[in-house]
Amino acid sequence: MTLSSPNRPTQMGTRSDFEQKIDRVFLGFTYVFAVGIGLILVTIAVVIFKDSLPAIAKFNVGFLFSSSWNPVINDFGAWPVIYGTIVCSIIALLIAVPLGIGTAIFLSENFIPVNVRTVLVFLIELLAAIPSVVYGLWGIFVLIPFLRPISVWLNGNLGWIPIFGTSPTGPGMLPAGIVLSIMILPIITAISRDSLASLPPELRQASLGLGATRWETIFKVLIPAAFSGIVGGIMLGLGRAMGETMAATMIIGNSNTVSASILAPANTIASLLANQFAEATGLQVSALMYAALVLMILTLIVNVLADLIVSRVKAKYN
Repeated sequence: MTLSSPNRPTQMGTRSDFEQKIDRVFLGFTYVFAVGIGLILVTIAVVIFKDSLPAIAKFNVGFLFSSSWNPVINDFGAWPVIYGTIVCSIIALLIAVPLGIGTAIFLSENFIPVNVRTVLVFLIELLAAIPSVVYGLWGIFVLIPFLRPISVWLNGNLGWIPIFGTSPTGPGMLPAGIVLSIMILPIITAISRDSLASLPPELRQASLGLGATRWETIFKVLIPAAFSGIVGGIMLGLGRAMGETMAATMIIGNSNTVSASILAPANTIASLLANQFAEATGLQVSALMYAALVLMILTLIVNVLADLIVSRVKAKYN
């Protein structure tokens, strides 16, 4: 019996020249694709910034805090749509995050039989395949009539609270936020479930072996270990909520006003672009591109904050 030299690869570890060439070609393609994604993002940002320069030169930072939007006199401000975008996204997250993470835990920890779990996973993922216009129609004909008596009760009994201080008219930030939460729920659930399911089983076994209960294991061991993936799913969902156009346009009310009440109609940056870009001319086009640039910056800020949160949590548990 002969032993192979330690400096010579064994027959199982050798690769032919053709296979090595395939590996190099594959690595080259992945490098090109990665660089291409960055170039596409930079190109989009450059085009938006270039087209928004006339509005930036005229309105400066005041554009972000002005509430006027009058194409007749070329007076534009984005504060109402910035406010509406942020508030609707927060409402969506407040509903979707606990539901999504709870559903992910329910589906990944074997609380139910495999057959039932498979059906539930399919139904949740099916929500992501429904067109946004269908969500908008469902919001108009089902959700808004359903919420009307609830909104009237909230305004009549809790109207002294600013968030319920406006008499409901139908479309508004509350129904828009609920619809957005349903739209981002599959993203948060799927990524959170995958993050929890990919954890090594030794974590569960070690925690249970040390005497922790099942729920202590979930909340003190598994969720912290999968925190980066869960936050990634939440950020993807937030990006979808902030950039959603058609469903929000159909049910938010498209009112360029700022109100503390979630029952009041409002507007978002994406809805503003969808409603006015086709007919915009002159400085209005530049103002809309300025608003689009603000949306990109908001998304960038959200992702930077998420990265900081994940880094701090990793440092804490490491």
